[in-house]
Amino acid sequence: MSLRIGVVVPRTGRLSALGEPLDFVAARFAGRARIFTADSRSTPEGARRAVERLVVEHRVPIVLTMAGSTVLPAAADACDRLGVPCLSTTLPWQLYRSSGFHFAWGLDDIARAFAELWDRVAERATVGCLWNDGMQGAALRRGFLPACRDRVMVHEPAYTERTPDFAPQIAAFADVDVVTSAATAADLAAFLAQAAPPRLVTCSRWLTYPFGVRRHNLDRVATIVYWTPDHPYVSSVDGTTAAELASAYTESTGRPWAQPLGLAHALFEVALHAFAHAADPTDPAALAEAIGRARVPTIAGPIDWPGGPAPGVAAVALAGGQWQGGDLVVVANTGAPDAPIRGDLLVSRSA
Repeated sequence: MSLRIGVVVPRTGRLSALGEPLDFVAARFAGRARIFTADSRSTPEGARRAVERLVVEHRVPIVLTMAGSTVLPAAADACDRLGVPCLSTTLPWQLYRSSGFHFAWGLDDIARAFAELWDRVAERATVGCLWNDGMQGAALRRGFLPACRDRVMVHEPAYTERTPDFAPQIAAFADVDVVTSAATAADLAAFLAQAAPPRLVTCSRWLTYPFGVRRHNLDRVATIVYWTPDHPYVSSVDGTTAAELASAYTESTGRPWAQPLGLAHALFEVALHAFAHAADPTDPAALAEAIGRARVPTIAGPIDWPGGPAPGVAAVALAGGQWQGGDLVVVANTGAPDAPIRGDLLVSRSA
């Protein structure tokens, strides 16, 4: 029996740097299933067309994808329309609305991971929130509230992505201890070039990846950590360790490991688990049923849909990390105790 997996990869466009880990892992699993890939072109319309090609032309019963706050939901919606399960990751689960299956952290988890770092700067540190004026910024305002009710959070004014002028935000943040954001690396670098340096900056989204940090000299920015080569997890398929996967990726691509690598690998582990436990591995409905009851130990940690925070969602634990000398160092792990702490949080003496 031929097991068929479709993969929507952001191979070109603004998300292309995130496509490389997914392509790399897909190649590693090519001997265990027939894997068909299609480029999303980093756009919602491209993602929809990629899904249609995979399902209609290649007759895949399941589609895997990751990355993109508008691109990933478009792929999931296309899967819904065509009647195949979508298995996805890397987007905070509150932004995910689909009948497919997703594993990730929540916006509240990001807030809790960052709050642990903020409290090392000052007790109940005052936080300036550098949110954009789009869907993502609005979601972050809502998502951070449960974890931050007992501290001063300056949420306004919002900025427009790629703006050359952060004067309104700089004025509003005059008395904050910490700045937090989910800005692109370019926007965060532009803000910091114009502002007096805060004692600490925490930033998710693009700051979880090494390429933006190095390109824009954003060392000492703290971020979320969901996977590293130090995580003590192994592949449920062949026992590959996190360290071995990261080493293989660097040797093959010449690039540093990136956090999505572990989650990309977990996507395929879950898909193979579903094939093995579905009543009919060629039937999309049977695969969906198998994923919905799946508890899978993966190279990215345990993925547990029955114990997840919402229907169709499995949780991924978050630690707190900081870029130090070009390396991502875990500095706090209350939310993810399996992640070994490798250093101390570095905080500026004064704003």
